[in-house]
Amino acid sequence: MINWIKKLFPICRSITGDGTRETLTFFEKINPELKRIRFRSETKIFDWTVPLEWNIKNAHISLKGKKIVDFKNNNLHVMGYSTPIKKTISLKELLLHTYTNKKRPNSIPYVTSYYKKDWAFCIKESMKKRLKKGNYKVFIDSSLKKGFLECSHALLKGIRKKEIFISSYICHPSMANNELSGPALLNQILLYIKSKYPQTNYSYRLFLGPETIGPIAYLSKFLKVMKKNTICGFNFSCVGDERNYSIVHSPYQNTLADKALLSAIFKYKNAKTYDFLDGGSNERQFCSPEINLPLVTFCKTKFGDYPEYHTSDDNLKIVTQKGLDQSFEVIKNIIDSFEFGALPKATIKCEPNLGKRNLYFKTSALENYFDKRIALRKNLLAFSNGKNTIFDIALKINEPLKNVLNEYKLLVKNKVLIQKYL
Repeated sequence: MINWIKKLFPICRSITGDGTRETLTFFEKINPELKRIRFRSETKIFDWTVPLEWNIKNAHISLKGKKIVDFKNNNLHVMGYSTPIKKTISLKELLLHTYTNKKRPNSIPYVTSYYKKDWAFCIKESMKKRLKKGNYKVFIDSSLKKGFLECSHALLKGIRKKEIFISSYICHPSMANNELSGPALLNQILLYIKSKYPQTNYSYRLFLGPETIGPIAYLSKFLKVMKKNTICGFNFSCVGDERNYSIVHSPYQNTLADKALLSAIFKYKNAKTYDFLDGGSNERQFCSPEINLPLVTFCKTKFGDYPEYHTSDDNLKIVTQKGLDQSFEVIKNIIDSFEFGALPKATIKCEPNLGKRNLYFKTSALENYFDKRIALRKNLLAFSNGKNTIFDIALKINEPLKNVLNEYKLLVKNKVLIQKYL
């Protein structure tokens, strides 16, 4: 995952254009199941219209023949969707088209203007303070033309039509955690499902596209089947750092997705939970009132809650292989729980005789009553009625999902539990 991110980091992405196409193509080569879907510019989708396709080749600000800001040095220097410009202006006018981040004076902010025609540069606040009066040449070689909004999606068909939906977004330029960690995790999970489960029990739908407008376009095409088949969904955003584990809940915090993700992270000391109203990623579309899919957003540190967010400081120092692996482990445990059978069911009336199966102590001593592994075993059995999901049980007995799953497998092996599927 970290190698993918390093290769893709320099590319200038937006909600449309060559950078987005290049990134989608990169992942489609890793997972050929991902297929491209396109929506023409100016197509009406629900309350929105697909914007014109934006591309940029070059941009700079010059003073006395010397470039003081150069797009080629950092693609955050130009406001996303800036219209082309080539003129000489005063410092006063330049500052009207300049963005900085005063809280992080040595970083370049990320700014866009997708639906209003404008142009601007983004620079460090420390640099802005050093600008002197003079005639500045501003140049942006960009284009806004009819083209396409492009996304990739895959559907791995399982024994059951019930779908688990996984989403992330590709629309930001060179920011590592906010942009590339999610798509990297999605593709690693897709590789894992294919290798571990050649025939899945559930179907898996995966989506990559620009944030906000991408899900709106996708839902305009696939809403009916998704409403019918989706039982659980996860949106990945900012999953590459090592600071926290975070869940942005669904609107009422009552879906299978809420329980699944919460059961996988709640025992971490650095786990954080957020109300739906604290969100800001694609969960806004997938959980909107007329859509209402059972989906939550998974982050390590939530977007907006780490200081480097939406700046040039969101770089390869923030995202690490360890952070990505931690996120992979969380989602892997959820996938494994679904595929093993999300509804544990007891096979024996009353308590089973665990001793004769070598699953309990041969002698009854006081200290045995406090053995954590035995307590987990007995507590799991106490709630395995074939109706409680493994996620419900993990939360009820206050045990991490991974530990409950391992115990579940052991009890199935000893024929004390059987697997049921949703």
